[in-house]
Amino acid sequence: MPRSSVLPETSMVFSPALAATIGLEEAILLQQLDALTQHASPQHKRNFEWFTLPRQQLLDHCGFWNTTDLHRISRNLVEKAIILIDSPPLHSTDYLVFAFNQPLSQAPHTPASKVATPKRAQALRNNWSPSEDILQLLQLNHAIPRQFALDQLEDFILYWRERDEPSHAWENKFRTHVLGQWRRQQANKTTSNFEVSDPIPLDNNWRPNADALEILSRNGVDSDFIHEAIPEFVLYWKERGSHPKELNSRFIQHIRLQWARYTSAIKHSTEPTRIPVDWTPSKDVYDILKLSHIDAEFANTLLPEFIVFWRDSNQLQTSWNSKFLQHVKYHWAKRLQLASDAKSSTRGRSLSDDLSDTSWAQ
Repeated sequence: MPRSSVLPETSMVFSPALAATIGLEEAILLQQLDALTQHASPQHKRNFEWFTLPRQQLLDHCGFWNTTDLHRISRNLVEKAIILIDSPPLHSTDYLVFAFNQPLSQAPHTPASKVATPKRAQALRNNWSPSEDILQLLQLNHAIPRQFALDQLEDFILYWRERDEPSHAWENKFRTHVLGQWRRQQANKTTSNFEVSDPIPLDNNWRPNADALEILSRNGVDSDFIHEAIPEFVLYWKERGSHPKELNSRFIQHIRLQWARYTSAIKHSTEPTRIPVDWTPSKDVYDILKLSHIDAEFANTLLPEFIVFWRDSNQLQTSWNSKFLQHVKYHWAKRLQLASDAKSSTRGRSLSDDLSDTSWAQ
């Protein structure tokens, strides 16, 4: 029997700690969802346990909210990566189809006897990729295009490979990473310094603007490195047939990623050495060339003359990998420029001039 007439029914219990963490309304709804599904039979799909609750049942248990409130709060739980929703907005459907954001092996309603032994934490592989399920969930719950999510993969792998930290749940980390990048892009969409109303003409004369160069310079990127990357950047977007309006922003992103890989992958010895006669570039060199859209076969054709030149010069270097990268990038840019010049004018240099050109070694 209630001690006060203003308490006509059983009080609703919620966790103060949970409310302080995710919000009062979110904590109440989450605990109601947990209570209503304790004895429900979930559907196993996309590695999660999915529950279906009638909208009216939710309204009966949470009489202080209307349909709009339930939709708003449930979406807040999705935004905070606590639940997943696989149904239309509650004000346009009679059912809420949702899952607690935990894999089947960790789902709260899975009997203990069926819980799989947790896997050992592992470092992120170079060739790691997200599952189709996580890409679908990003699109379903956050309207994030599949291609946008995949575009973040290279940066995600680079970041966690450099940190060299193991994890049990790389898919969850990837989901959080993509969601953060998506929100950042949406927030900056109207205030981007480089977005323009009309596409910037992209040809072989295109150069990043002063703002882009200043940002990269402040980030410690070598100016020669920047300028050597321009031809490959232009070629990449020309081959795609169309280019984004925010070319300078894309160029900054492209260079930052290349520079991070360059500085982390190319290790300098403390002792200068003469190039061996059978020297070959490391795998990291080819990884960086691939990132720059430079064909490995093209690089290999330059290797013999590179070794001969430096053995004849008898010079010592602390990093032949770094020197070879500069050599390949120089010739790649030169090849693109020659191809461009050939379309607009006759050849201005003789073959002997090209063969005797050793400016790349400076």
